[in-house]
Amino acid sequence: MISSPTTHSLKFIPFAERMQAEGLPPVFIDTFAYYYELLVNGETGLIPEADIEPVASLPDSDLLPDSLVAVGEAAKRKTAVIKLNGGLGTGMGLEKAKSLLPIKGDLTFLDVIARQSKQTGAPLILMNSFVTEADSLALLQKYDHLANKLPLSFVQHKEPKVLQANLSPAEWPADPQLAWCPPGHGDIYAALVTSGTLAALLNAGYEYVFVSNSDNLGAVLDGRILGYFAEKNFPFMMEVADRTEMDKKGGHLAQRPDGQLILRESAQCPAADEAAFQDITRHKYFNTNNLWINLLALQKVLDEQDNMLRLPMIRNSKTVDPRDPASPKVYQLETAMGSAIAVFAGAAALRVPRARFAPVKKTDDLLAVRSDAYLLTGDDHVIPNPARTVDSLTVELNAAHYKFVNDLDVRFPYGPPSLLDCEKLSIKGDFVFGANVVCRGVVELVNVGGTAVSIPDGTVLSGSYRY
Repeated sequence: MISSPTTHSLKFIPFAERMQAEGLPPVFIDTFAYYYELLVNGETGLIPEADIEPVASLPDSDLLPDSLVAVGEAAKRKTAVIKLNGGLGTGMGLEKAKSLLPIKGDLTFLDVIARQSKQTGAPLILMNSFVTEADSLALLQKYDHLANKLPLSFVQHKEPKVLQANLSPAEWPADPQLAWCPPGHGDIYAALVTSGTLAALLNAGYEYVFVSNSDNLGAVLDGRILGYFAEKNFPFMMEVADRTEMDKKGGHLAQRPDGQLILRESAQCPAADEAAFQDITRHKYFNTNNLWINLLALQKVLDEQDNMLRLPMIRNSKTVDPRDPASPKVYQLETAMGSAIAVFAGAAALRVPRARFAPVKKTDDLLAVRSDAYLLTGDDHVIPNPARTVDSLTVELNAAHYKFVNDLDVRFPYGPPSLLDCEKLSIKGDFVFGANVVCRGVVELVNVGGTAVSIPDGTVLSGSYRY
C-alpha cells in the first residue's frame, strides 16, 4: 500500500510504486520517503562550521587499564561481529566482492576474517549487497565453525536514484540497474530490522556488536576495547584515529554546542567551510568506521522512532551512468553508519592507534598489505611488521598502469617487492618486477618511455631512477 500523500509528497508515489515492485520492505520505503521529503523541501544535508565545535581530546585505547581485558573476555560471549561487505571494488577493476581478493598468499580478506572469527569465538555476520551475497557465502562454506543459530549474512537495501532536473525517479533503459543505488552504509540499521537479524541477535542473548569494513583487516575484536565499552555501558562508541594530511578530506568527529558528538562527512561540508574541514589541527580525529553498538540501546531508539534513526542526509551529486559524464545528473540520498553517533545520548568516541585502520581502497594499498611490510600473525591479525626499520610506508602507483588489480598482478608476477625497509615507493610509468626485488628507504621509479622497463631478479632499489 502506497503511503498517504498527507504523509509523503505526491511526487513520492512513483518512487513508492517502483520500490514496492522490487519487493523492498515498508520500513525501508518509509525511510527513503523521509529523506526524499527532506530533498523536496530544499534540505542539503550540509553541516556548517558555525554549528559545530572541534573535539579537543578523547580517551586513548593504549592507556586503558589491564583490568578491562577480563571484562572484555566475559563480554565476548554476548558479542557478535558484523562486517560491511557490500563493495565490488569497481575502482580496482573488479566485478566481484573486493573481499574475495587474495591478500596474504592465497588467503582472501574473507578467509582472514573467518579465521579471526574462529580465534575470538564471536559469531560473524556479513552485511552484503545484492551483488556480493552469493559469491561471499560460497567462499565461507568451507568454514564449518561459522554455522550457528544466527544468520551468516543479511543484505542491504537499494533505492532509486533521483533526477536532479525534476526530482523524479531516474530511468536508464540501456542498463536498468543503473537507475538504482545503495543507500550508504547507514542503511545497516534499517537492514538489521527488515532482515530479522537484530531480532535474532537479541533473542539469542547478544548485547553488543562490533561493526567494521571487510577491507580493513586492522579492525579486529579487541578485548580491552570491548571491556571499556561494556563497563561504561555506552549505547554507541566510535573508534577514531588522529587525522593526517592523507585523511584531511575524510569525515571527522565534531560536537554540537551541547556536547553531543557528531560525524561530518566531506559531502556535508559547505564549500565556504572547506578550509576548516581540512584543518587537521582543528578537527583532529577521523572516523575509522569501527563501531561498537549496544543492541538493547539500538532497539530502544528504534522503538521510539518507528524503526527510523533519521540519520543526517548526505546528498551526493552523480550522473545516472557513472562512466558517462554526459548522462543525466542524479542525486543519491545516502547516510553514513557512523553518523548514528549523533542519535544516541551518551555516545562515546575512543582514540585508537593507526594499526586498527588499514583499509584497502586502491592497488597502492593492496601492494603494501600483500608485501612483507605487513605480517599475518599466528592469531590471524594483519599488522605492520614489527621488523620494519622505518615508521611509515607510502606507496604511490600511477593509475595508467596500476589502477586495476589485473594490471598490478601482471607487473608483479612474483608478488610484491620487499618493503620491509621502505619508507616510500613511488612508481611513474610502466615497470615489471622480477623475483626477490628489495626496496629500501625512499624509492622513486620514473619511466618516460613507451615500453615497459624490467627490474631484474634480486635487484636492490634505493633512491631515484629515471628511464
